[in-house]
Amino acid sequence: MSTLVFPDGSRLEAPRAATIQESVEAAAPGASAEIVAAKRDGVLVDLTAPLPESGDIALVPRDSPEGLEVLRHSASHVMADAVRRLFPGVRLAIGPAIEDGFYYDFDLDHKFTDEDLRRIEEVMAEIVKSDQPFRRFELPRAEALERVRAEGERYKEEMIQELEDPTISFYSHGQFTDMCRGPHLQRTGQIGPFRLLSVAGAYWRGDERRPMLQRIYGTCFWTREALERHLKALEEARARDHRTLGRQLDLFSLDDEIGPGLVLWHPRGAMVRHLIEEFWREEHFRRGYQIVYTPHIASERIYERSGHLENYSENMYAPMEIEHRPYRLKPMNCPGHIKIYQSGVRSYRDLPIRLAELGTVYRYERSGVLHGLLRVRGFTQDDAHIFCTPEQLADEVLGVLELVDVMMSAFGYTYRLFLATRPEKYLGTEAEWEAATNALRAALERRGLPYEVDEGGGVFYAPKIDVKLRDAIGREWQGPTIQVDLNLPKRFGVTYVGPDNREHEAVMIHRTVLGSMERFIGGLVEHYAGAFPLWLAPEQVRILPISDAFTDYARDVANRLRAEGFRVATDASNEKIGARIRTATLDKVPYMVIVGGREAAAGTVALRHRKDGDRGSLSLAELVDLLRREMAEKR
Repeated sequence: MSTLVFPDGSRLEAPRAATIQESVEAAAPGASAEIVAAKRDGVLVDLTAPLPESGDIALVPRDSPEGLEVLRHSASHVMADAVRRLFPGVRLAIGPAIEDGFYYDFDLDHKFTDEDLRRIEEVMAEIVKSDQPFRRFELPRAEALERVRAEGERYKEEMIQELEDPTISFYSHGQFTDMCRGPHLQRTGQIGPFRLLSVAGAYWRGDERRPMLQRIYGTCFWTREALERHLKALEEARARDHRTLGRQLDLFSLDDEIGPGLVLWHPRGAMVRHLIEEFWREEHFRRGYQIVYTPHIASERIYERSGHLENYSENMYAPMEIEHRPYRLKPMNCPGHIKIYQSGVRSYRDLPIRLAELGTVYRYERSGVLHGLLRVRGFTQDDAHIFCTPEQLADEVLGVLELVDVMMSAFGYTYRLFLATRPEKYLGTEAEWEAATNALRAALERRGLPYEVDEGGGVFYAPKIDVKLRDAIGREWQGPTIQVDLNLPKRFGVTYVGPDNREHEAVMIHRTVLGSMERFIGGLVEHYAGAFPLWLAPEQVRILPISDAFTDYARDVANRLRAEGFRVATDASNEKIGARIRTATLDKVPYMVIVGGREAAAGTVALRHRKDGDRGSLSLAELVDLLRREMAEKR
């Protein structure tokens, strides 16, 4: 007998039936209405799959992540059917479910328009309404190849040729058939409310040397309310897009003549970055870190020794020859920090040694995945490496967690923590992994932090703590990471002299708090919707004289505020005061200081906030005090 495991954890012995669906109905009549798939030996399968002779069958409910995946994968097939009906001759590539929806890649000379998306949606609605069953069938590999060749589906043919499976599975509904592993819903009529969102270019297999395809993105939910909530969140995210705000606020640019993925920081964006970096340095100095700098290029030999050439070469740029020796742009800061550590003999009395660098690195990213500040080819990491004894490891990790909390709180982020453990393939011994993982766990528990265990989620050389940041509209971003390296100390012979006067292998902690400055600031622009708090604003106060007669007083006020260390600009243009207030508000300047005859006579200012509006009349001393208090509170 097989055992059905329901979503609430209850278990029922399954009576014999032809399919999992029939078995569920027999065991718990009516329960299958909320079940959309099953997991057999950890693998998702259709409810129409045969019931195995024995073993557990975990049932997948509609409202689970896997249930949404099945829904969206089914919707992608319906979209491909609609596209084929409207555009005969289209060639199909792949159409998976993704985190918030689904997509399908198409090879078609016609360029999809917004109007096309609406037409495709209409045909999809007809297919859903027709309530056609999804049917799975399998063909021998050779027969499957013959079938897709006859249909001219060259992308499917390439995929089959790369598979070693003796049989290939297909799914059909109505007249539409597609090669697919599945699973799917039982019928098209089960597909919930959907929306097609956008079209983007996508190279086949992500390779710019391969054909450029058209990718249609869509999303699908079980209820209209859930879809509307998602669409509203997307609208809010579009309004916060750092690329749009970066242009509007003159923060940064990317230029093809400079090269894709290489950022030009404009004065306003550079000021934001400078302020973040200064805050970063202050907090690191306070915690005993020492700032270092390492070169942007290094001999290829160092990357042979570190293993980067062996394991990471596809992300590194081609070598340059200097005096008949190959050099590389650095992809990582670690080897340089190790060499600084090894520049002298280290005693256990010297440890821990904490080396930190805002180090610029260069990694090859395909042009198709470059995305504003979030995915670039040259970026600056807030990298640090801590060298310590095994006994000091937990305390050092605890110190990093405290630093993470201070810095993320300053930027208004909440976060979740994950302890990522040993993967299937790993370097080092089980004992080393256990000791390192236990030290990470101990630090989390000593600080009283809730965390989730990401089983097998560690990198091949290190267990780690991952921090996921939650922004102002509830999206999660990859944030700080803390890794205990079980690879590089061995490769480089990183040691210290212990109390027994012998050499011992040092423990090496990799950690970033902000990650890449580019990605962090891109996310921060979206988190604040470009309206940086006073302490981070590139322009904190804009002085607006009501007319030319008060320009001199406006400049006096500006000079006084600059002397107090504030970032100030004056707008004495010919525009009316209302228009200049609107411009300053659109520029997201935190405070506007308006001066006219009354203010000039009294030595005061009329203060206006970009969001709250009029704040009344203040003396210059009161204004300075208000600004200083708000700066200190970092809000």
